Amino acid sequence: MDTGTPATGGFGTLLHGLRKAAGLSQEELAHAAGVSVRALSYMERGHSRGPQRRTVQALATALGLDVAGARELERTASLGRPRRAPATDVPPPAVAADVAPPIGAPDLLPRAPRGFHGRAAELAALSRAAAGEAPVCLVIGPAGVGKTALVLHWAHQARAGFPDGLLHADLRGFGDTGEPALVEVLREFLPALGVPHGRIPESLNAAAALFRSLAADRRLLVVLDNARDSEQVRPLLPGGRHCVTVVTSRHRLPGLIVTDTARPVAVDVLEPQDATMLLAEVLGEERVRAEPAAALRLAELCDGLPLALRVAAARLAGRPAWSLGEMAAELSDETRRLSLLDVEDIGVRAALRVTLQQLPQEVSRQFAHLGRHPGTHVDRYAAAALAGTDPASAETSLERLAVAHLVSETAPGRWTMHDLVRLYARSLDGGPDALVRVLDHYIATGIAAVAAAEPGNEDCFPLPADYLPPAAVREFGDRTAAVAWYAAERDDLTQAVAAAHAAGLHDRTWRIVLTLWPLIVWRVRDGWTPLLETALEAARADGDQHGESRVLNVLGWVLIEEGRIPEALAHLEAASALASRAGDAVAEANALVVLGVAQAALGSLAEAAQGCERAVELAREAGDRTIERLAMQHLARHRADAGRWRQALDTATEALAFDDRSDTADVPRILLLMVRGEALLGLGEEAEGIGQLDLAAREAESYGYDDGAVRALGALLRVSVSADEGLRARYDAAVARLTTRM
Repeated sequence: MDTGTPATGGFGTLLHGLRKAAGLSQEELAHAAGVSVRALSYMERGHSRGPQRRTVQALATALGLDVAGARELERTASLGRPRRAPATDVPPPAVAADVAPPIGAPDLLPRAPRGFHGRAAELAALSRAAAGEAPVCLVIGPAGVGKTALVLHWAHQARAGFPDGLLHADLRGFGDTGEPALVEVLREFLPALGVPHGRIPESLNAAAALFRSLAADRRLLVVLDNARDSEQVRPLLPGGRHCVTVVTSRHRLPGLIVTDTARPVAVDVLEPQDATMLLAEVLGEERVRAEPAAALRLAELCDGLPLALRVAAARLAGRPAWSLGEMAAELSDETRRLSLLDVEDIGVRAALRVTLQQLPQEVSRQFAHLGRHPGTHVDRYAAAALAGTDPASAETSLERLAVAHLVSETAPGRWTMHDLVRLYARSLDGGPDALVRVLDHYIATGIAAVAAAEPGNEDCFPLPADYLPPAAVREFGDRTAAVAWYAAERDDLTQAVAAAHAAGLHDRTWRIVLTLWPLIVWRVRDGWTPLLETALEAARADGDQHGESRVLNVLGWVLIEEGRIPEALAHLEAASALASRAGDAVAEANALVVLGVAQAALGSLAEAAQGCERAVELAREAGDRTIERLAMQHLARHRADAGRWRQALDTATEALAFDDRSDTADVPRILLLMVRGEALLGLGEEAEGIGQLDLAAREAESYGYDDGAVRALGALLRVSVSADEGLRARYDAAVARLTTRM
């Protein structure tokens, strides 16, 4: 039922007309807009001639106005808003007619945190976010990172900027005690602003509207701590132009950013120096200064997380005779670290457990499976393999976990965890097959990467008998995509090998290593021997002679490049013999080719050439044109090194004619071009020889084959009478790239 007579002219008349045109009663419009009937009646009667912008926007939405109509309603409201003037010249809002002025400005802030240190960048970011008209600042970060301490420290420092009061509410969005009803929060705010308890509205909408009206022309700071989601925050936003709202949450609350232009301020773990200063605040500077290395180690083991650091410091404070080094030694045990970082009901595990409880079951399940990952980074394919789901579902879960600050996206499509979070995930039940699934994912992806990086090569190996195929395998459009994957995943692949070996999954161990062979060839001096020795041990434990032969072959190649020729010879002779006994012509040809490199390094060029000739025969018998071409490339090299220029030129020319690879660069082609160029020079055809070497150098540079570029450019510098500065610069750049990787 309508109450009162509409005002003549102004906002009240316009609002009354729009409501009637929409066929709404005051009660219906008030409910839809989230304001009280009394407040709406005052507006229409002209007692509230210029309501705040947030209220006008809510009314426009409830009335279903288009953009132009909403703009006109806001313009009319703005005409009725009072200009900034002394308080004695501004009549109190009619909606707050029963409000008595409070005695002094309200201050509901908890005490300032003790031992607060550092965070200069975050404090500055919060100050920037708090500037402007009616800002909503969103302080976000993982559990235990010190969001509340940061905000309270800032609020106490900034209190002079809020002469009309400081309000605070713990929304308990991540606690075991249950969240407060929002109307109860307002029943704390409103009396602080002078509303008698008997005058506080019963409904949330009416109480929120009264709060907004009281805050409209005040300079208030409102701190809403531990918010679970955006919906929990919106009814508590004051909205006055001079009010600042600071919200803290473990979640990113993107909805609040969309609807209220919230300005996020991210809070992450402490840097080592600030972490040790936090320890010093609790333990005293002398104790920390006496063991600086141990203090840094403690900071590292606590992952820079303030909550963990305070728990560790509390344990040390209770045991004055205990050294920081002894505490660090205990925390070094990953099986005990989380339990040592718990004190009574406070600790890292408790904080993470509550965060996880807020998430949907499928997201929590994905988190538990991430604990079985052997490395530090996952993409959506690895996450899907761990959980036995599809990449799209896994990505959705990863994004939810990122919103909750349980994982972080370090690069597009790549997620990681902080160390303590990873330890907590490992303590959960990820299922018995998660490790096998992710190892088989790496095998499948590695095979796809080999196919894209080295097209035309045979499969590395048959799959394990109990292979668990992933729901989807990453596709590589070209060699560049495969190389990028190798570069990004190298460390995680190495850790996967170590995990497979430790779990006795020998059939997975050597297979994952073999999928790395293109990277090993391109980066042959990157210290691959320990990894290949692990693969060799696994292949022998697996009883797979095919795998053993292939691993021996790659290991032999690496040992040659490391100058360990006698060891390489022993491995390569064993590889050749194993392949021959197994009737594996392709593997035997491969071994003979690499064996020839070792023999040539010892000066046995004739023996090396003879082995490559046999490798060519074996490859032809097997019908493997790729291995045949590779064997001919090495045969041409040995003949060139022996000064047999015509034979070297003929062999290189024949190998280059295999398939039509004139527009495709690869390592064998580049090396064949170099042999051809050297042979032409040896035969006195200088111009054509230089042209072939230049082509080899340019293809090596475009292919990213720095070792080949150094060889080709070095040969050009030796034979070019007037080598220009550009050639020298290219050579120096290639050497620098090669040296940087070594």
